[in-house]
Amino acid sequence: MKFIGDRWLSSLLVGAALTLVVGVVMTYTAPVACAQEEEGSESAQASEESASTVSSEGDATAEALSSYIAESDYTINTLIMFICAVLVIFMQAGFAMVEIGLNSAKNAVNILSKNVMDLCVGVLLYLFIGFNLMYPGDGWIVDGWLGGFTPFVVASDGTGYGDYSSYADFLFQVAFAATAATIVSGAVAGRMKFSAYLVYSAILTGLIYPLSGAWKWGGGWCDTMGFQDFAGSVVVHAVGGFAGLAGAIFLGPRIGRFSKDGKSSPIPGHNISFAALGVFILWVGWYGFNPGSQLTYAGAANANATTYIALTTTLAAAAGAVAALITAWGLFGKPDVTMALNGVLGGLVAITANCDRVSQGESLIIGAIGGILVVMGVLLLEKLKIDDPVGAWPVHGLCGVWGGLATGIFGDLPDGIETVGAFFTVQLISTVAICAWAFVTMSIVFGVLKGIGMLRVSPEVEQSGLDLEEHGLRAYPLGAEPS
Repeated sequence: MKFIGDRWLSSLLVGAALTLVVGVVMTYTAPVACAQEEEGSESAQASEESASTVSSEGDATAEALSSYIAESDYTINTLIMFICAVLVIFMQAGFAMVEIGLNSAKNAVNILSKNVMDLCVGVLLYLFIGFNLMYPGDGWIVDGWLGGFTPFVVASDGTGYGDYSSYADFLFQVAFAATAATIVSGAVAGRMKFSAYLVYSAILTGLIYPLSGAWKWGGGWCDTMGFQDFAGSVVVHAVGGFAGLAGAIFLGPRIGRFSKDGKSSPIPGHNISFAALGVFILWVGWYGFNPGSQLTYAGAANANATTYIALTTTLAAAAGAVAALITAWGLFGKPDVTMALNGVLGGLVAITANCDRVSQGESLIIGAIGGILVVMGVLLLEKLKIDDPVGAWPVHGLCGVWGGLATGIFGDLPDGIETVGAFFTVQLISTVAICAWAFVTMSIVFGVLKGIGMLRVSPEVEQSGLDLEEHGLRAYPLGAEPS
């Protein structure tokens, strides 16, 4: 019994000791476990917060990158458009030199005055009326036909990051308007009153050109049909060419240009060097005219498209010169450099509508036909007894029409048009409508000016020269005038 009691007491003591040991261990290990659990929870929370921070920073970085790209594209597009606008404005110098070179020395000051003032008058009228009339946006008065009249250029603060600045856009577009106006100067040279020319220039740049321009480039009815005119074979050049034709018809030929029996008596220009230099200037300016009409240049695709347009433009100009020279050589027995020079311009005008959508081979064909048309157009005007001293209508009117129609023959089909026949029909309708608009409206203007005795100078003034009589100045020192 004593043994059993001793064992029971020993077991009790051992159990008490074990309980004490376990209690102590639990006392010291429990806080550690809790601390580890809390540390794990805090670590998970920190990880979540870190992930959230990284995500937020990633979004901010992506937004900053997107904004940087948009600003860079805006900057590139705006600056290149500005350079292209300057190139097109520089074409005014080319037109002036071509016209001076192919006309008499006694009218050089008059020609320079017209080329200066049609740009200056054009800028003002296009600012106050023409620009927003041509690009009405949602402000159509007659949907697709007549835009609203809003003066000045909408502000461009450089923070919205559209494609380009509205200021650069205006400079580019007003240069095109001035081009359309100055084309007429060559067709009416040597016999038109300076005051009448100013009236015509204001009406063309303020109303006639912007209205038909809106039909295509402003999103009007021609554009809705699918009409394509990339840089203005029809919208710019044909409008100027047919306006010039109307002026030449209402003015009548220069004194001595045709004999009483109707025989042609060409009046040679006084400085072919000027004319050649003018054509080279125009060719350079055309790289603002055609490639510039891409409008957006940033990015590999746009850069490639812009330079391809420059390529087709160059090919057409060269083909036009060669074709015109060969045609004139065959017809007249001499390689007439003036025909080659106008062949360059004819090729350039013809490719202007389709330089973005034809192949290299097609651009050569289009340019060559343009060069041939220049020669044929000059001969046609002589048959009709219409005096166009620089060939403005053959180059800009006839080749402008060809450019519009050639687009329907050779050009890639635009969206919504499925056959070449349908595309050609659209091009034909729009081209005829725009040319008829320019010819009819400007015939009215020239007809009114003629009716009130304001159109043509007197025979005495014409024979002595417009420089002294109209402007009181000589282009050359007395006694040193070129013949």
